[in-house]
Amino acid sequence: MAEKVELNEIEVWDGNYAVSQALRQAQVDVVAAYPITPSTPIVENYGSYVANGLVDGEFVMVESEHAAMSACVGAAAAGGRVATATSSQGFMLMIEVLYQASGMRVPLVLTVVNRAVASPLNVRGDHGDMYAGRDSGWVQLDAFNAQEAYDLTLCAFKIGEDMRVRLPVMVHQDGFLTSHTAQNVRPLQDDAAYNFIGDYKPHDEMLDFSKAVTYGAQTEEDWHFEHKAKQHKALFDSKEVIDEVFAEFKKLTGREYKRVESYMMEDAEVAIVALGSTVETLRVAAEELRKEGIKAGVVAPRVFRPFPYDEIRDALANVKAVCMMDRSAPMGAMGALFNEVSAALYTNPNRPVVSNYIYGLGGRDFSVEEAKRIFKEQKAHADAGHLTTPIQQFSGVRGPKLGFFETKRS
Repeated sequence: MAEKVELNEIEVWDGNYAVSQALRQAQVDVVAAYPITPSTPIVENYGSYVANGLVDGEFVMVESEHAAMSACVGAAAAGGRVATATSSQGFMLMIEVLYQASGMRVPLVLTVVNRAVASPLNVRGDHGDMYAGRDSGWVQLDAFNAQEAYDLTLCAFKIGEDMRVRLPVMVHQDGFLTSHTAQNVRPLQDDAAYNFIGDYKPHDEMLDFSKAVTYGAQTEEDWHFEHKAKQHKALFDSKEVIDEVFAEFKKLTGREYKRVESYMMEDAEVAIVALGSTVETLRVAAEELRKEGIKAGVVAPRVFRPFPYDEIRDALANVKAVCMMDRSAPMGAMGALFNEVSAALYTNPNRPVVSNYIYGLGGRDFSVEEAKRIFKEQKAHADAGHLTTPIQQFSGVRGPKLGFFETKRS
């Protein structure tokens, strides 16, 4: 286990710069990229580190995000430590190859700076791209601020490269709200960061001609099912490795991460579940409502895949009402986070009243006051013992109030 080390002085970094520094400290061998807003500075900075001799790696400019991920998969299969970054439409163009990366079990790292998916075109942050990749077979971590974006990127290499996992890892952060917002970040010193991750240990690399291997084989009905079942098991089994890496990182830095982050949940009667930078807004709202006598709490999945069903269920075991906040347009359904959390709660004998808010699309602001209003609405549900509003509502949209899936009571 790592021993606690001296940290560097506090730096003022935005989320993009924090991730690029983590890539430099990890001494990534290959970054193949097609830049897209708002993730461009990550790969742009890495390119400058290569040009200035700060990292012994290769920066490969390609013609599209599809080509970027394809080059990353090839470089990882050949035995290199590999990373890249993307957002929104670029992520959507990568999706075909995301499944290739996870199916081939190559442990590359992808930073997704979350941004709305067109149409209409929008460069601001929401979680449409995050949810689009949720079934692609990658471990997925979620950062709420720039410090976490840095820390989780370092952890991502160590998690994905562990021989018990050998899967690619995404690290999500909110476009502009995290990626372009300057915040205090206390980084590790270069040698400590690299030693935490460790030297890259190639496994079944294609350029080892003494041991022939095949990647991307065709299986059809005879073996395809078995391959996907093993991949699914590996993803769920990664929970143990994630916990170990987080524990080692805490010992090294004093900064603690959990697969589910709970805030003021010990005696909470109402709660909100959310992802990304919104979590910090909700925590402030919960603190203020506590002064008004409302026992509010916040639950945030730090690890979106493998989804922490048991931990979510336990965190919400005693609440009377809970709202899941989805920063994505579900288009004819309940929100993705709502569905995941509801599945976890279904096995809870004391099921709370549940509801779903769609909010913040295309970067629409989400305020502390709006968070407090939604908490108070949960309190009304809890007091009544049932929903007092439609199960799904839109927060912050102009025009008539939108509510869907009206609930009927006998």
